Amino acid sequence: MSECKLVATPLVTNEKFKKEDGSNKADMSIYRSLIGSLLYLTAIRPDIMYATSLLSRFMQNPTQVHYGVAKKILRYLQGTKDYEIWFKPTDKSTLIGYTDSDWA
Repeated sequence: MSECKLVATPLVTNEKFKKEDGSNKADMSIYRSLIGSLLYLTAIRPDIMYATSLLSRFMQNPTQVHYGVAKKILRYLQGTKDYEIWFKPTDKSTLIGYTDSDWA
């Protein structure tokens, strides 16, 4: 997919997915491999976390619609290669700030 058509967002806004959507079944092993790779990538690309976790709900019975949306995430990643978070080790690592979202 190195020369694919690029997209600006990983998902269409307000798109609803169903377990049974009437389309053909996708190859389960390829789909699982793709979603697993995308989940691994979310460590440095949190912008795809929602879309990837949404598609991971359909790992047991993926359809061509789900596979097409997963490929759309790949098209999004191809166009946004420079969007990433790098965690680099330093000699003088100090904690600058801390937040606890649930105040526990």
